[in-house]
Amino acid sequence: MPSRGQILLRVSAVPRQANGLYRWQSKAAFRNVSTRASNIVVEGKTFPTDSHTNVTQTIIDKIPRRLHLTPSHPLNTLRSRIESSFPSFTAINSLSPLVTPKQNFDDLGFPPDHPGRSLTDSYYINKDMMLRTHTSAHEVQVFRDQVERWLLIADVYRRDEIDSSHYPVFHQVEGARTFDLTTSEKIKELEAENGAMEAKLTSSNIIIEDETVVGADNPYQAEHDPYQASLVLANLKHNLNSLILNLFSTPAGGEKSEPLRVRWIPAYFPWTGPSYEVEVLFQGKWLEILGCGVVQNHTLVRSDRGPALIRAADVNNRLAWAFGLGLERIAMVLYNIPDIRLFWSTDPRFLSQFTDGKVTTFKPYSKYPPCYKDISLWVDVPSSDEASKPAQSFHENDFCDIVRDTAGDLVEDVKK
Repeated sequence: MPSRGQILLRVSAVPRQANGLYRWQSKAAFRNVSTRASNIVVEGKTFPTDSHTNVTQTIIDKIPRRLHLTPSHPLNTLRSRIESSFPSFTAINSLSPLVTPKQNFDDLGFPPDHPGRSLTDSYYINKDMMLRTHTSAHEVQVFRDQVERWLLIADVYRRDEIDSSHYPVFHQVEGARTFDLTTSEKIKELEAENGAMEAKLTSSNIIIEDETVVGADNPYQAEHDPYQASLVLANLKHNLNSLILNLFSTPAGGEKSEPLRVRWIPAYFPWTGPSYEVEVLFQGKWLEILGCGVVQNHTLVRSDRGPALIRAADVNNRLAWAFGLGLERIAMVLYNIPDIRLFWSTDPRFLSQFTDGKVTTFKPYSKYPPCYKDISLWVDVPSSDEASKPAQSFHENDFCDIVRDTAGDLVEDVKK
């Protein structure tokens, strides 16, 4: 945090004729299209720009930071604890954030009109390249590489508002495991594994509230044998209950004597089915921790090699589960860190509080109160004769990017 205080921007929209401090004509004006460079350099590679280009230098400068791999950083410690919960899994944590829209959306079944594809929600290098908005952008490729058990931990990028819980760069964890249940021996192996994990959880200091049922609202997939899918789903639940127990059984501040309470809630995700959200009761509040489910068959189909008919035959004998969670959300709870921007601080008063492998309570160090600043602006509305012309309307996220480029992380909040 800045030693000389923080700035809270209160943004008020005013009529066009009012005396505003700035005059924004459109998103195109914000991007300054007429002076945009013809090329942009990201991660040492040069890309041509086009009408989709909306990534800012502030965001590009964040890419090399890789907080989840920075020694002593809270996100690095949390990453290590998650990886230690899955010792037989391959850990993948250094993939480039540059992906294609096909990888980020199409391969995962996102519809063409999904809002996540819009320029107001995602950062584009150009129309053919973007910064990943989730770790799932690599899911098909990892399945294609035939890694049976994997954890993928990475920085992801989304255009967002400015406040204490949102940041345009954050970190996700995605885990998955595939199963070949083509023989009775393999089915028995999974049954035995599930039994051992269930017995261990039963003897642990955890209460699991799971009244979910598989039915019309959250069904098994038509391509899956229901019994095999139930075994895979049970394995998913046992693994994630064990992960949560590992993360939350000993939070910052000492031993936890009361049993950890976890509950499972039916959910919907386009890439899994059945799907669930998992919550944990922490300091008297239910906190959403992760989403998960049995991987959609079409994702595995897209990842398989060979002719289409062979792919379909092979994949129908394979099942997989997957889960995803956000590192910052959990770290803010475990370390009692009140503002997501703090993770990006280079202030020694922040960094010196943490050591690898230990979860400690964050101690605030700024004594200065917020400083409020009012900014007035107006946005052009197309006239009746201009309404039929294609136009790029100004979006609140455009202004947030202006603020970040100008004031960096000094700005605590933007409201209108």
